Amino acid sequence: MIILKIISFSLLFFSEMSELKILQTELHGAWQSEDGVIVIFAGNYFSMAGFKEKEFLFTSGGSWKINANSIEMFTEFDTRNPESVGMSQSLGIKINDAKLDINGISYTRIDDGTPGKLHGIWLFSNRVVDGKPGTPRSSDDPRKTMKILSGTRFQWIAFNIRTKEFFGTGGGTYTTIDGKYTEKIDFFSRDSSRVGAALEFDFRIDGADWHHQGLNSRGEPLYEIWTSRK
Repeated sequence: MIILKIISFSLLFFSEMSELKILQTELHGAWQSEDGVIVIFAGNYFSMAGFKEKEFLFTSGGSWKINANSIEMFTEFDTRNPESVGMSQSLGIKINDAKLDINGISYTRIDDGTPGKLHGIWLFSNRVVDGKPGTPRSSDDPRKTMKILSGTRFQWIAFNIRTKEFFGTGGGTYTTIDGKYTEKIDFFSRDSSRVGAALEFDFRIDGADWHHQGLNSRGEPLYEIWTSRK
């Protein structure tokens, strides 16, 4: 009888763990609420952005993990409530096919992390000027420039976890075709006049690094290296 109880408990435990892994995988990608808010889940991180036409409204994000029927979200940046940085909250979560419900707010799936080849979390780590790389930025630096990508959408965010400062963000849609990374800007907190612009860059993946080269929105040469965030 004791052995049967142990086996039963073990099966229940592994079943629950399997369900959590499935739920975590199902979350990956981009989602949109009825009022147009975009949420991206990649790896163990997320970002949320609200914008209307050319007006940037807000953004927040950080890390996340699944616990039974809830999602625990740890805040790294939040333009509406900077004091929440460094804090976590547990919210109810449900996924049913292409529908996601977080704490009573409904989202519809945009993509599942495909088809773009850059789905994940990236931290700006270096810049190459005249063929020479600069001093690498440590992943432990509290000031971060992070890029989060689903299969079709991207968002970059510059923030400081320690001081709770927010420096800027932008995002939109992207494609990766024949070594070309092309992004179309849907929102930009610093300069709304850039909304609608499409920028094309050469890209390649070298180990954990994403090499990103071309011309920025001002027509200036740009060569950046982004490193996968663990």
